[in-house]
Amino acid sequence: MSTTEQPAAGGPIVLAEQHGGIATLVLNRADRLNALNTELATALNEALGRAAADDSVRVVVLTGAGRAFCAGGDLGLIRAGREKNDPGQLEPLLRAGMQAVLRMRTMAKPVIAAINGAAAGAGMNIALAADIRIAAEEASFGQNFAKVGLFPDYGGTYFLPQLVGPSRAAEMFYTGDMFSAQAALQLGVVNRVVPASQLEAEARALAQKIAQGPPLAIRAVKKALFGAERAALEAALEKEVQQQLACFLSEDCSEGMRAFFEKRAPNFQGR
Repeated sequence: MSTTEQPAAGGPIVLAEQHGGIATLVLNRADRLNALNTELATALNEALGRAAADDSVRVVVLTGAGRAFCAGGDLGLIRAGREKNDPGQLEPLLRAGMQAVLRMRTMAKPVIAAINGAAAGAGMNIALAADIRIAAEEASFGQNFAKVGLFPDYGGTYFLPQLVGPSRAAEMFYTGDMFSAQAALQLGVVNRVVPASQLEAEARALAQKIAQGPPLAIRAVKKALFGAERAALEAALEKEVQQQLACFLSEDCSEGMRAFFEKRAPNFQGR
């Protein structure tokens, strides 16, 4: 997780380019490890919407600028809202992310996540919303919400148990510990792991292979795999928002935030 709510240093907060039927979207808060604020989550949702509506796009690749994929929620933003006891500081970020992951999962076109570095908290869950995940060897993963007294969001409670089973998902959620790309591969969280220098080429090659395939058949397969789950996913996302807002207002969240910024272990009291 990052500790600031500052906007991108320059340029669009989500970079977008298109070539050969492939739309590449890049989260662009590299100076803040692509931590999520409302602006970034909203821009991601809008960029996904444009790719979904563009008939010339057959595949979407999502990655991060710099050394992280996405470090999760912007703790500077979240701490500021918690200090004011104001869930209105957090809910727009949750809602924007809810729409982004829902769009990724239900849009007709395949989405590949190219995970170039840390994918933590909501950042990991954005990756889980993709159809396919390729990780660099240096990438790391974690559901680190528990470290600051928060609840998993951005679809984590829906996606993760499907991939690793409820017991392994429970351990990840309960501990909040980070794990390596190789561990993610063994658990089935990612499809493959490649050297960082090859990540872009690997993602592009896979995207090109899919883009050159029959679009009607491929979109039908995506609908068969994921299309029936929209209502269930929407319900899960809404439950996550409500649980997250409740945890946000807890004393444990205040303690978790203080401990994070004071670089000490939290002392949670269950209040």
